[in-house]
Amino acid sequence: MRRPSGEARAAKQSFPTAAELSKRLITEAKQTVERSWLGKVSAVVLQQSLRDAETAYRNFFASLKGTRKGPKIGPPRFKSRKDKRQSIRFTANARWSVTDKGRLNLPKIGAVQVKWSRTLPTTPSSVTVIKDAAGRYFASFVIDTDPAADAARMPETDRTIGIDLGLTHFAVLSDGTKIDSPRFLRRAEKKLKKAQRELSRKQKGSKNRAKARLKIARAHAKVTDARREFHHQLSTRLISENQGIAVEDLSVAGLARTKLAKSVHDAGWSSFIGMLEYKAERYGRTLVTIGRFEPTSQTCSTCGVKDGPKPLHVREWTCTACGAVHDRDHNAAINVKTAAGLAVSACGAPVRPGAIPAQREETGSHGFPTEPRAA
Repeated sequence: MRRPSGEARAAKQSFPTAAELSKRLITEAKQTVERSWLGKVSAVVLQQSLRDAETAYRNFFASLKGTRKGPKIGPPRFKSRKDKRQSIRFTANARWSVTDKGRLNLPKIGAVQVKWSRTLPTTPSSVTVIKDAAGRYFASFVIDTDPAADAARMPETDRTIGIDLGLTHFAVLSDGTKIDSPRFLRRAEKKLKKAQRELSRKQKGSKNRAKARLKIARAHAKVTDARREFHHQLSTRLISENQGIAVEDLSVAGLARTKLAKSVHDAGWSSFIGMLEYKAERYGRTLVTIGRFEPTSQTCSTCGVKDGPKPLHVREWTCTACGAVHDRDHNAAINVKTAAGLAVSACGAPVRPGAIPAQREETGSHGFPTEPRAA
């Protein structure tokens, strides 16, 4: 039996191969009484779990060595069959299929009735079945998109835009458009607080407590779905209307430790920017992220003079150098666009060098529109 990962690493043991893991954790484990339930599911699902675990450990070791970009990550944690959110993935060799009647035929499960959110444009390469905390089931498909169809859907345009994300308004664009923040969580707080009080009064382990927990999960799911739909609609609109988009690299983790934490999480800036990234890459748009320390709120967009920091309650200010009156957020959006090199001078030349196309490590691995979902 192999040692735990920490002891094995200290003893300089080699990383186990996929074949060895499959033999010990699947084939041999099925023969034991404690793990006999593994035989009730498709072997492909178990193999995919091992691949996920292998990837997680390699990322962990790469993080320890410093070869992995981003913050340090910890070792993988064990999953539990009691987790409220669960998922399984079937690849092509699992022999799953979509029947003529529109049902999803899964190995060792059978034909499942599906409510399709959209028609699959091509044959998918894999399907992931997800059960969320609210007890809902989703099927997420991985498909290959057609570049020609994408280009026809969103033809090139000569428009560019800068975006200033905030809390008073979710986004203010450099053309002066202000997009209100829906504040989905804030609007649902009263209902959520009532449901939380009801849950606290239920006896632990009782059926009523399970029902109360499910009620809260469904309320949170409703908020999450509404926020995601808002992000999708806005990001698709911006991508379709603009060839170049500039945003600021916000320190969401830092802001989430302040008194504005709940409002920051409610806005969901990271999720929105992530959608802009993969949609820009898919549809041939340019997305530029400027540094978070760029003084966009302190610089006059008319004359370029830095006018110094201003408290958050100051929403409008006058430049001491040229006398221009600025709306704080609109001025910042213009400066974001200029700092990204998307602004154009009076003679029609770019103010700064051209922008770099958006990059994404896992194309098509997160949601709309590369992964049609069915529920």
